[in-house]
Amino acid sequence: MKLIHMEKVRDGRYLKNYQLTYLNKAGREKNYEMVSRNDLAAPEDIGKRTDGISIVAFHEDKLLLLREFRMGVNRHIYNLCAGMKEPEESMEACMERELYEETGLKISRVIDILPPCFSAVAISDVKTSIAFVEVSGEFTDHTSENEEIGAAFYSREEAKKLLETEEFSSRAQMAAYFFVMGMRL
Repeated sequence: MKLIHMEKVRDGRYLKNYQLTYLNKAGREKNYEMVSRNDLAAPEDIGKRTDGISIVAFHEDKLLLLREFRMGVNRHIYNLCAGMKEPEESMEACMERELYEETGLKISRVIDILPPCFSAVAISDVKTSIAFVEVSGEFTDHTSENEEIGAAFYSREEAKKLLETEEFSSRAQMAAYFFVMGMRL
């Protein structure tokens, strides 16, 4: 597989659409569509930048999950606290800001921050890090009028029931599953 040409076909406010032309393993040209949060000048730019953070947060022996309306699927789902970095913002500052904006909580201890990973490899080069943290404070809503987010802590038993009955983002589902199975850092 070899990428031979890349062309921006749409420049949206948050996402840029690209058509990639590549040679498949049989040596034939194929076209593929992708989106990026970044302006890509050349194929070498694909996947270079880390765009944001997903936060797996614990308080005492409970997991933080958000129930939020997501336009892309037109429904409420369970998700992790997450967000995109502002220009020149550190990953730690992004993590603190997003957690506070979406929940009102503060980080009391960073357990670990994993290296950046791709979020949606089938359609995008968006990369985010995953942070594991302990949090404290009271829930308050600092979201914009364009967000509908409800934050709550869930015990293992409550998270198990949600996994059986509710829809999740893939990362939140995986975090909840491992939490239910007793795996906690």
